[in-house]
Amino acid sequence: MVEKRNPFQRSAREVVIAEAARTPMGKSHPERGWFRDTHPNDMLGAVYTDLIRRSGLDPAVVEDLVIGCTAPFGEQSRNIGRNAWLQVGYPPEVPAVVLDRRCGSAQTAVEMGAALVGSGTHDVVLAGGVEHMGHVPITSPAKISELYGDPWPEALRERYDFVHQGESAELIADRWGISRQDMDEFAVRSHRLATEAIEAGRFDAEMIPLDLAGETRVTDQTVRPGTTLDSLAGLKTAFRKDGRITAGSSSPISDGASGVLLASREAVDTHGLHARARILDQTTVGVDPIIMLTGPIPATQKLLDRNGMSINDIDLFEVNEAFSSVVLAWERELKPDMDKVNVNGGAIALGHPVGATGARLIATIVAELERRDAEIGLVTMCCGGGLGTATLIQRIG
Repeated sequence: MVEKRNPFQRSAREVVIAEAARTPMGKSHPERGWFRDTHPNDMLGAVYTDLIRRSGLDPAVVEDLVIGCTAPFGEQSRNIGRNAWLQVGYPPEVPAVVLDRRCGSAQTAVEMGAALVGSGTHDVVLAGGVEHMGHVPITSPAKISELYGDPWPEALRERYDFVHQGESAELIADRWGISRQDMDEFAVRSHRLATEAIEAGRFDAEMIPLDLAGETRVTDQTVRPGTTLDSLAGLKTAFRKDGRITAGSSSPISDGASGVLLASREAVDTHGLHARARILDQTTVGVDPIIMLTGPIPATQKLLDRNGMSINDIDLFEVNEAFSSVVLAWERELKPDMDKVNVNGGAIALGHPVGATGARLIATIVAELERRDAEIGLVTMCCGGGLGTATLIQRIG
């Protein structure tokens, strides 16, 4: 048999999560959205400021900023990672890069930051993501294409008959035989668990209180307490006339930012940081670009296989709730204990600012591992275009 080897174990460099935090998630609405008057620089800058405050770190010690953003146009263009850093007055000697791996952008930013630390390239990296879907809509790429050309030219379309993500979510429901009631029940669960988590203060450890729309916000705007099967039953299907998926079983369009402070063990000791968790392993996979949203299935299995683990070895999971069908298909393939999955609700309730969610999930799982005195967590996401991301985390703090 081939010995299973963990990539991070092959390196002498331990990658530590020193801090992780995120803003409230706001509804992307021109009149009622909490971030309607907020520039995305301010959203990401609030994450930088909070992580520096929590850690007590001199910002000049940060060696790179790796930031995810799926729509780097307009307000989010020209390297928003650096613009937000400069806007809060931090040292210009700190570089930044912005990357786009669709919904997995912020999780990939953390993965790349971890790789920089693990390789010995840097000792301290701040990674995360931002997305203001109210100011830079998810439809922006189509408008850009009208001016500057189609990213899917005829030669590519001859190979793939591309569809939007909503249709991909319907295709998943078709393949795994997931009913509308199954998906609505999962959505009710998400809102119920999120409501319970808010009432119990479980998001306090990760949340950055912000003054928005005239109030200090410390929760997420899209959570709907009291969501029931009856209330969801009245919604029209969103993507097919005869489909099963509605707005209720989909993640709402949202605004938000998140970040994770990564460091080597040596840097933790040198700068007096708190070692909360370590990155054990991480991966990204590709899947069929039409059904597209199945990536969490092979990404999870790859990490389990590579580390000689079973699904029962994981204490907590965060599986991004882009659509109910995504998580339910993952459940049917991996057969986890669902009492360990998205225990404080997920994106269907909390919102999904696409370029920021990955680091939000990491902040959430680290805080929950601490709260439960649990050890191993796994974060996984589906991504547009047929990608899947996954990160294996061990609490050490």
